[in-house]
Amino acid sequence: MYASPFTMDTNRAHGSLPEQYKRKTILTVERAFPYVKTRIAIIDRERLVLSPIEVAIEDLQKKTDELRLAIQQEPADPKILQMVIQGCISTAVNQGPLEVANIFLYPIMNGLELPNIHHNRLRLCFKEFTRRLAEALKRNKTLIQADQREYQKDLENKFTKFTESLQPLLLACKQSTVIETTLASNKNVKKVRSSRSFNNGTSTSATIMLTGSLPDEETSN
Repeated sequence: MYASPFTMDTNRAHGSLPEQYKRKTILTVERAFPYVKTRIAIIDRERLVLSPIEVAIEDLQKKTDELRLAIQQEPADPKILQMVIQGCISTAVNQGPLEVANIFLYPIMNGLELPNIHHNRLRLCFKEFTRRLAEALKRNKTLIQADQREYQKDLENKFTKFTESLQPLLLACKQSTVIETTLASNKNVKKVRSSRSFNNGTSTSATIMLTGSLPDEETSN
């Protein structure tokens, strides 16, 4: 598999966050590698196009994996850990995780867009990302020397500001997702044909609208 970034502007492969797409090409060959031959015929080719929000989700998952690996590395490497943390909370304003949240979740908070499955996936990715980032900071605190205490404090302050800015966006997305799910459920109205038998052998049928609860039955004389 290989991936190719692109934008709708044919002259540019890379663009801003809301412009960045990615094309994934999955190749299937006759035999699995490694094989005695260095070249194997391709028998199938599949292409997938990721939307900008899907590209952002993949990038955030990648950063989360980098944090996890840096935390779990044994023996611990403070330089690697600090480099990964720095790349997560001290990135350029126009490409950092907070900018991703502002681009894709801010319209949800302001009611300009309705949430979809990708917005919810992004919200969940941010939850895992912040959890791993908190773990990384805690881990780093146990590894630093006395001369790095100010550096640790600066990282923690940046993390606090990041989470304070992120929290309203995630909360708004979660609430909007719950509302949309509830509305969709209420619209799923089913008609059920109900048949009622009486002692005289006759029967009558009624259409019942299921909207979460059955209507009160009429009393028959």
